[in-house]
Amino acid sequence: MQHVGASVAWRDISLTQRIMGVATGALLGIDAFVHLNDASQYDSFRSSVMSEGTLFRIQGVVAIVVALAVLLWPSITTWIVSLLVAGSAVGAVILYTYVNVGQLGPIPNLYEHTWHAAGKIPSAVAEGLAFLISVAGLIMAVRARRRAAV
Repeated sequence: MQHVGASVAWRDISLTQRIMGVATGALLGIDAFVHLNDASQYDSFRSSVMSEGTLFRIQGVVAIVVALAVLLWPSITTWIVSLLVAGSAVGAVILYTYVNVGQLGPIPNLYEHTWHAAGKIPSAVAEGLAFLISVAGLIMAVRARRRAAV
């Protein structure tokens, strides 16, 4: 019997999980592209520590790393990380579109009361879809691990 470790063996990952990993990777790639492409437009919005453009660049790089991880290793861990990254991104864009939260410590005020900013809608849609697929991927990975443990 195979030892069940942190993830199911590579060959045991279903085609569905692989397709979901490709889709999530592509969606996070869209998110990364928008954030990295538009970051310079937000450099003037800043706190004493960082600009909104810096946060955009951080989000873009994190999205790329997570996209590659879930694409290459669709496992419980990578689905959780993907879920957190995509969920926090879509949550932030929705929150800061409708609520003027103000500056939070080193994070500048991210309020932007419009959906018309360049790339905002495609990014939000990609983040939301990546979040939903990550939830489904996590459920499938947990079920696969349980089956492998039996």
